Amino acid sequence: MALSRWGGTLTQYQIAPVLKPNGGDVNVTPPELAAFARKQGMQTHLAVNGSRALLKRLLAAGFPVIVETWFVTADSGGMGHYRILNGYDDTKQKFTALDSYLGKLSFTYAQLDELWRAFGRTYLVVSPPEREEELRGLLGFRADPVLAKREALRVAVAEAGRKNDAIAWLNVGNARLALGDSRGAVRAYDQAFASRPDATLDPTRPARTVGGLPWRTLWYSFGPLEAYTRTGRTADVLRLTNAVLQDAPAHEEALYWRGRALAAQGQSAKAKAAYREALRVRPSFAAARVALAGLNAGT
Repeated sequence: MALSRWGGTLTQYQIAPVLKPNGGDVNVTPPELAAFARKQGMQTHLAVNGSRALLKRLLAAGFPVIVETWFVTADSGGMGHYRILNGYDDTKQKFTALDSYLGKLSFTYAQLDELWRAFGRTYLVVSPPEREEELRGLLGFRADPVLAKREALRVAVAEAGRKNDAIAWLNVGNARLALGDSRGAVRAYDQAFASRPDATLDPTRPARTVGGLPWRTLWYSFGPLEAYTRTGRTADVLRLTNAVLQDAPAHEEALYWRGRALAAQGQSAKAKAAYREALRVRPSFAAARVALAGLNAGT
């Protein structure tokens, strides 16, 4: 849908086999979407900490915005889902969107923000290269990655102070990790897991789920796995990835971080097996390929 705004003719049936070569893949990440768009000759801007004002500026200038949101169905419960915003109405206080599952729909500004913050208000703008200067002007300080990351942390910390819930602390952790503060991220992630679960986000939560985050969170957000690995908490990584793989055995990111944790524990053979499985699921997974090559080389 985003590509079609600029004249693209590819359908989801042509794109899906590239982005989801394995039928068991439960998640296509925002960087994967952005990389595909760039291969089509487009420019992309992918970031977190979007805002209502930013969305309105982009939409008014003719730039549709892909947002990653939480999505709840009666039968499957809570999960991640992309929508593309294509308009807004200040009179009704609503955004309009196109949804691959539900079709055309609208959200009040508050409704969208509540679903959007579950992913740190991640947004992706896909546009032609000739509109790069215009896009940078609309982004303002957000065009500078360092300034954008610092502001994301400021907003996340303030929101955690107000809401003190699992999602808010997850966003603090992700923001700290993005700035290289692994230990600060761990403290925030620990707070997220210690928070009370929100049943409205997680109506089908399995009884075995531990912690305050919705049970599918680590299908989409890998910050806790990275931070715990970097700070030596490999047992936590193995526990968390085991829970993910129990429900989604073809989850390449969980397999990758499991491999990282096993390698850190000196279990090279098991780590190699995890990396190989991740590459079987997604042969183009560069991080897993590099990690496996390092183990094979004894580095």
